[in-house]
Amino acid sequence: MTDQYDAIIIGSGVIGCAVAFELAKKGYKTLNVDKLASAGYGSTSNSCAVIRVHYSTLVSSAVAFESYHHWKNWADYLEVDGEITLTEYKEVGCLVFKTPTNDELKSIRGFLDELGLEYEDWDTERIKDLMPIYDMQSFYPPKRVDDPEFGQPTGDGLWGAMYYKGGGYVNDPALAARNLQQAAEAKGSRFLFNQEVTKIRQANGRVAGVTLADGREFDAPVVVNCAGPHSFVINRMAGVEDEMKIKTKPMRVEVAHVPSPKGFDYEHNAPVISDGDVGCYTRPEVGNHILIGSEDPECDTRQWVDPDNYSPNLGEKWTAQVYRMGQRIPEMPVPNLPQGVVGLYDCADDWVPIYDKSALPGFYMAVGTSGNQFKNAPVVGQMMAELIQACENGRDHDRDPVKFHLKHLDRTISIGFFSRNRGIVAESSFTVLG
Repeated sequence: MTDQYDAIIIGSGVIGCAVAFELAKKGYKTLNVDKLASAGYGSTSNSCAVIRVHYSTLVSSAVAFESYHHWKNWADYLEVDGEITLTEYKEVGCLVFKTPTNDELKSIRGFLDELGLEYEDWDTERIKDLMPIYDMQSFYPPKRVDDPEFGQPTGDGLWGAMYYKGGGYVNDPALAARNLQQAAEAKGSRFLFNQEVTKIRQANGRVAGVTLADGREFDAPVVVNCAGPHSFVINRMAGVEDEMKIKTKPMRVEVAHVPSPKGFDYEHNAPVISDGDVGCYTRPEVGNHILIGSEDPECDTRQWVDPDNYSPNLGEKWTAQVYRMGQRIPEMPVPNLPQGVVGLYDCADDWVPIYDKSALPGFYMAVGTSGNQFKNAPVVGQMMAELIQACENGRDHDRDPVKFHLKHLDRTISIGFFSRNRGIVAESSFTVLG
């Protein structure tokens, strides 16, 4: 005897929960299956949860700007009545440094102009007014700590930055996933935790459901892969990976938490900052700490790993990021015991996600989210629901890509941009910046 659903979603991170919520809003009876103990317990819990709109492509910037409106009005988006504890969006603004790598932000500023987002160009004096703890010399390009020239200023100083108010971070990313779970459950969705999918069942040339490790079977004409760093495992299980031009794989990352210099309230006075000059991004962290992540400069070695067997300990990457940021903030304390997070990114070949159908009818994927898609979860859920509904009603998305209207921007995009069979997106930064 099997249980019947309209759609089964593998994974209950922020993306999987958003897909469940949006499908439930369309009347689908959904089931999320996750081998971990709670929604948002995996990669989502390790997310830096930065909300920003600057990307290396116009489509990604548009999706992020649309998603920003949902985070800003989180309770309204969830359609909840205030009885649940909500995660909080901290709108602290976003400062993006100009570097040779990003061509002084010319393309990014062009995207924001087209989308109607207001921003300001700041010179180094304006940056210093906001961040008096900063050394405004340039250290570009980012270097390894063991490079003989590490820490030596280069050039004539920083080139300035772009600042926009519509940026910040979510204070509890795991709670954001649970909020989406609760919103989906209020519309009839079901979630099953501590259960691993071991088989994607097929019948009559299409997906038929899933089998769990304990032998239980659940039937559905639609299965959605939202398995994060395990997405490639699920794609192989469904037999669809070989036909994909763009594939995914997991990368190990480290994020550092360090104290703010004495006398500066980093937690309440600093924005989100993208500092490509030293190859790091930062945001405020609880306890007047600085959260430091890598922007994946060439000097950083990428660690492709088995998602079920990797080191959970902070190490060389933590040191590299903290010391590079120490060039910018000379008075920043460096703790003797590393503090921070070790996690995984689910990376597509070009660091642009895949939101698509597959060669197996009824099997869909929202994968390759590469550390930069937490912010886009609300719109990803909406796009996937539109895509699934259209394809299940007979549309050939590969030949006639489904369009999606961004209502806050009054702009229509093609979901085909995120196709598994696209060419490599040459405009991509090929980094966590997307």
